[in-house]
Amino acid sequence: MTFAEQFPIVIQALNTGFLQTLKLFFVTLLGAIPLGLIISFGSMSRFKPLSYFTKIVVWIIRGTPLMIQLLIIYFMPGLMDNNIWGGGESGRFLAASIAFIFNYACYFSEIYRGGIQGVPKGQEEAGLVLGMTKSQIFFKVKLLQMVKRIVPPMSNEIITLVKDTSLSRIISLQEVIFAGQSFMKGNMGIAGVIWPLFFTAVYYLIFNGILTVLLGRLEKKLEYFR
Repeated sequence: MTFAEQFPIVIQALNTGFLQTLKLFFVTLLGAIPLGLIISFGSMSRFKPLSYFTKIVVWIIRGTPLMIQLLIIYFMPGLMDNNIWGGGESGRFLAASIAFIFNYACYFSEIYRGGIQGVPKGQEEAGLVLGMTKSQIFFKVKLLQMVKRIVPPMSNEIITLVKDTSLSRIISLQEVIFAGQSFMKGNMGIAGVIWPLFFTAVYYLIFNGILTVLLGRLEKKLEYFR
């Protein structure tokens, strides 16, 4: 099969794989952004058992490879004769989503915590003097300033997430790199070709370029919080 014949077949497979990559990316963000804020509240809680427990969980998740977490979350239930994920691509996607959401929520929680604690203490005291409740101080004073502080580190994590989605191929989720690699092993009558893998890099570069521009514009719009 010539390159001209291979090209449309490969691009179609890569497009399908990239759609799976995009789904995992957006599902992770939708779950990890709010969950990370909740976890940060737990780590800053004045109730010491909750604070210690949360910090230990965050330490474990941040201190172990995401690939290991994927393998444990996907395969452990089956080893205990309780395969909660079911079979097929949908089961692998669900397991990968949970692993990614929890992993990135722990990273986001530390960014949130740094942003909240970075707001000067005097502003909270001033709010209390003005008769504001603690919830009002958080949402009307701290939260707005926190958003400005966390955008750069959050942007870095989001860019990293795009590339980390490739780790999901360890549980055979058919994302874009899995699709490209399959043509080396033999897929759709094509075997022993490596060039599709180079094309997967183009997908990542374009998507990361778009995200970089969008996040850069967001950061500029938040300049007035300084």
